Amino acid sequence: MPRRARIIAAGYPMHVILRGIDRAAVFFEDDDRQFFLDHLAAVAAERSVAVHAYVLMTNHLHLLMTAARDDGVSAVMKRVGPSRISWDCFIM
Repeated sequence: MPRRARIIAAGYPMHVILRGIDRAAVFFEDDDRQFFLDHLAAVAAERSVAVHAYVLMTNHLHLLMTAARDDGVSAVMKRVGPSRISWDCFIM
């Protein structure tokens, strides 16, 4: 079954979920989490994306973000989402 098309619109908050493939761990220690958050903050600022909230779990994470441009969230996720993670977005 094909994946539903993402609805991406500037100015609307999006709930993004990053999951480890086959439930694999994404973060192994606190330094991994801090590196991810620092990298996310830098890339989000470059792309004019506001990160309102986040939850970092061992094998997945949730982000609530709003982009100034339609391609903002996807551009951020391409830079911060490693290849072992799949991501989904939901318009809020």
